[in-house]
Amino acid sequence: MNLSGVLFFPVTPFDAGGALAEEVLAEHVRRGMEHGPGGVFAACGTGEFSALSESEHARAVRVATEVVAGRVPVFAGAGGPLGAALNQARAARQAGADGLLLMPPYLAQGPGHGFEAYVRAVAEVLPVIIYQRGSVVLEPEAAVALAGLPGVIGLKDGVGDIDRMQRIVLAVRESYPDFLFFNGLPTAELTMPAYRGLGVELYSSAVFAFAPEIALAYLNGEERLLTEFYAPLVRLRGKVPGYPISLVKAGVRLRGLDVGAVRPPLVEVSGEHLEELEALIKTGLERVAS
Repeated sequence: MNLSGVLFFPVTPFDAGGALAEEVLAEHVRRGMEHGPGGVFAACGTGEFSALSESEHARAVRVATEVVAGRVPVFAGAGGPLGAALNQARAARQAGADGLLLMPPYLAQGPGHGFEAYVRAVAEVLPVIIYQRGSVVLEPEAAVALAGLPGVIGLKDGVGDIDRMQRIVLAVRESYPDFLFFNGLPTAELTMPAYRGLGVELYSSAVFAFAPEIALAYLNGEERLLTEFYAPLVRLRGKVPGYPISLVKAGVRLRGLDVGAVRPPLVEVSGEHLEELEALIKTGLERVAS
C-alpha cells in the first residue's frame, strides 16, 4: 500500500452536548486534505478511539472516507475485545476504508500464538497495521511471524525502544522487504532523526491535525523546528497525562475550528497550558513564514 509523506490523524469532534459532530469532522478532514497528507487515520488514538461507541466509530470512519474520496488511503482504528475489533473492522470495510490500525487487545494477555490468532482474525477483514504499545511489545521473532500473516502490512511503534526496533526492522525486512514501519510515538517528529537511522521513514503527525504548515515544513527539512517548536511541545505534553490528545484538540480549536472537548478520562488543557500552546503555535508559524 502506498503511504508516504505526513500521515494525518484527525481528532474526533463532539458538539456542546457531547455527541459526535459529523459536519465538523468533515470540515476538519477537508482542511487537512488541502495540505496533501499521505494517508488519513480516522478514529485512531488522536481521534479518541477508546472513547467512541461502535456506532460513533463507524460514522466517523464513514465521514472520513467520504471526504477523502479515494485520494489517499484511509485507515480506521480497531482493537480491544475481539468482538468489538471485528465489528469495527467490518464497519470500516463497509465505509470504504483501506485498512486498520490495530490497537492492543483489552486487558487479557495470552501467549504469542494467541495474539497471532487475534491479529489473523481481524486481518481477514481488512489489511492491518499492528500498533506496538501497551501490552503488545514484540520480540523480533514474533514480529517476523506476524509480518507473515496474510493481510498484515505494517507495524507502528509506540514503545520507543530503539534497540528493539532495530532488531525487529532487520529481522522482518530480511524476509519481507516491503513491510511498512511507522514511528508512532506522541509528537513523533522529535524522534524521527533516530527512527530514520533505523530505516523507518513513516510517522504519525499529531501536529498536522492543528498546524499542518508546521508539520510540512519539518518534513521538508526545517530542522530548527525541533528546538523551537517540537521540543517545547513535548515538555508541555508531559505535564499532564492525556495531553498528547487534549493538546491536539485544543490546538485545532485555537486554529479556528470548534471540535469540542475531550471525553473523560481525558481532561481539558488548563488555561495556563493553553497560553503556552498558543505561544508555541505562533512561534512555529513564524518560523515557517521566515
